Amino acid sequence: MNLPNNVLLVEDEKDTRFILEKLLVKNDFIVETASNGQEALEKLKSFSPKVILADWTMPVMDGLTLCSKLKSEPNYKTIYFIILTARTSLNDRVAGLDIGADDFLVKPIENQELIARIKSGIRIFDLQNELKLVEHSKALIEMACTIGHNLNNPLSSLSMAIENLKSEITEKNKASLEEDLKIIELSLEKIKSLAAQLVNIQNPELIKYSGDQKMIKLD
Repeated sequence: MNLPNNVLLVEDEKDTRFILEKLLVKNDFIVETASNGQEALEKLKSFSPKVILADWTMPVMDGLTLCSKLKSEPNYKTIYFIILTARTSLNDRVAGLDIGADDFLVKPIENQELIARIKSGIRIFDLQNELKLVEHSKALIEMACTIGHNLNNPLSSLSMAIENLKSEITEKNKASLEEDLKIIELSLEKIKSLAAQLVNIQNPELIKYSGDQKMIKLD
């Protein structure tokens, strides 16, 4: 699934925010804005960006604090975080990198460089997302195979037990138990088929089951 190229712009200076927003929209990004880090956290409840572009120095919550909070959250830590700053010292950049910032742009910003850095951030986000999907599919396959294999042993024992029971049932009782035995045999065949599908699953697909719950789609 291709996610939209969403960018969250966090800048307290109104004119700068306006100019940057127009530039990003002109370059086909979907943009939401916030005037400080606290507003940005509220925006993230309804907006999912691939890149956050945040000024370092802002009231209420600055860009570095916002970055620190997001990089410690599993749901947000893969967002590519670019800090805008007028600070040029190496110590400042090291501090930002230690917090988890992915990139820095020193003000005043050159438009073409800004767009190039954002596009680079989007490519990195997309690659990380693809890797997560691959890892998720692998985990589903491993889980399905484990369940399938673990079902086979008790199924074999059940099959043998039923055959033993059938051989010990007298002709007198056979007629009254025949329907129940048929149901048991049909159920066993269904479980065997399920186990085989789980063991041989190749491209797991999740489908909606109930509420927020999902289940693996099987043929």
